[in-house]
Amino acid sequence: MKFSCEKAILQTAVTTAGRVVAPKSSIQALEGVLIEAAGDSLSLSGYNLETGIITTVSADVAEGGAIVLSARLFGEILRRMPDDVVSIAVDGCSIHIQCGPTSFDIMGSSDEDFPELPRVDEGRGLSVAQSSLRAMIGQTAFAVSDNESRPIHTGALFEAEEGVLTMVAVDGYRLALRREKLLSQEGEGKLSFVVPGAALREVEKICADSDEPVTVTQGDRHVTFQIGDTLLVARRLEGEFLNYRQTIPQNNAIVLEADSADLQRSIDRASLIINDKLKSPLRCKFDDGVLSITSKTAMGSAFDACPISGDGKGLEIGFNNRFLLDAVKAAPAQRVRLELNTATSPCLILPQEGEADHFLYMVLPVRLRASE
Repeated sequence: MKFSCEKAILQTAVTTAGRVVAPKSSIQALEGVLIEAAGDSLSLSGYNLETGIITTVSADVAEGGAIVLSARLFGEILRRMPDDVVSIAVDGCSIHIQCGPTSFDIMGSSDEDFPELPRVDEGRGLSVAQSSLRAMIGQTAFAVSDNESRPIHTGALFEAEEGVLTMVAVDGYRLALRREKLLSQEGEGKLSFVVPGAALREVEKICADSDEPVTVTQGDRHVTFQIGDTLLVARRLEGEFLNYRQTIPQNNAIVLEADSADLQRSIDRASLIINDKLKSPLRCKFDDGVLSITSKTAMGSAFDACPISGDGKGLEIGFNNRFLLDAVKAAPAQRVRLELNTATSPCLILPQEGEADHFLYMVLPVRLRASE
């Protein structure tokens, strides 16, 4: 195999494919990227048996072939190379890398040792703008569970119906929901599947802030994301996802509005004396026109007040500071609507009245003790 490629292009491709490479594996090939040269392009693949990435770039291919190189070593070599054209020649498992006056001779491994990535040749699909999908993942992935006792909730639910994509993540303490319009959808009826959170975070990194489409295809056991010249394939999570519609309370008695930035700053200030060792809930008291937030730990106490629109009728409710702050940070609006009922009912964070219903966050309360 013999080819040459611009250093910046090749380095970006190795970084992209290397996102899912296993840092340590009993299968040595999984610590590497598979490079395949044919025609006038290179295909670079990374795979960890759960998620795979294939990205294609243009190259001057003099002789086709395939080799597996250590993702870490090859990436470091390219990073330190001068900005020029990189030429690579492969003889068996010996690789010569040349760029300007700099050269390396390293060993690779046979492409036959690299597991074949799953293929989704048939299945229903949908298309959504890269910027929309990137925002949806960024504003829901924080609520994906890390509890392996319920594997289905370690991913996010995708539901596509009537031209709208809904993404939902839950972890037992909170719920994050985002909706965006689809560019297109294949077939009739609802499309529903669950994608692992780890794979979605890689999709978020690959997506650009553009209106270019991402094509998502659901197979029997896997789902693929085609993003420009890069394909990500992930194993679907199987099981019964939470019936989130039934868990969201309706007709809440208390409806308030607040400026997102003001609310975020108040929560952040009141959380300064809380940490992993000194845990304490935020005590939130909703009065007429003001939300009072207090916290108390062995380090001391904190108080802050945030202006709100509406009367909270003196409702006092406790929240995990991080869960509440994550939800407010993620809300893609300058002002949000807070819906509450009792001290033991969830708090809903939604768009203010009159805006499109494109996000919803639900945070469960924490019981307050008299000393807190």
